Amino acid sequence: MIFQDRKDGGRQLAARLTNYADRPDVLVLALPRGGVPVAFEVAKHLAAPLDIFLVRKLGVPGHEELAMGAIASGGVRVINEEVVRYLDIPAEVIDAVAANEQLELERRERAYRDDRPPPEVEGRVVILIDDGLATGSTMRAAAGALRRQKPARIVVAVPVSAPETCVEFRGEVDEIVCAVTPSPFLGVGLWYKDFSQTTDEEVRELLQRAPQQQQHAASRAH
Repeated sequence: MIFQDRKDGGRQLAARLTNYADRPDVLVLALPRGGVPVAFEVAKHLAAPLDIFLVRKLGVPGHEELAMGAIASGGVRVINEEVVRYLDIPAEVIDAVAANEQLELERRERAYRDDRPPPEVEGRVVILIDDGLATGSTMRAAAGALRRQKPARIVVAVPVSAPETCVEFRGEVDEIVCAVTPSPFLGVGLWYKDFSQTTDEEVRELLQRAPQQQQHAASRAH
């Protein structure tokens, strides 16, 4: 086992991101739910603000595991034109699936963020974090959606990744940081001693604790 839990994964990942510490342009965004405890530790060590970036895959009806696109925080919709063309999926089908996923995205936004507005991304260095990458499809959708909001730089960072997925991301984002890329990989959960599900309550609690930490970090810096 490489990591005790997601917290440990976050601490080990933070050690590889020290060049982003104490920078006013850095923003740490977590993919809920599993990415939040990891990102919390990274944000704490970098003295950077923490928020969430919600993404919902748009599955092809009847073949939900196949993504025809994704929607994300901030009203962003990304369509996989290749899949849509190949399967000749009509616009109204995409709209119906997107409307459905939008309801779940909004439910999660409310559950996690309360009334806080989404963070300003434009012109900032965004470190996008999850607890691991297997195929990378969710992270790929998140990075594509985030790019529409014009960040200065997108850094994808995870404690563990399938080796080939980590390599693929090099051509898709500005920087990819995978703390470990074990082979054979077999699955994200195998590399954590405790990989129990992160709850909505934990996500809320960590997001509420994060601002206090940043104030503490700021006061240490002065």
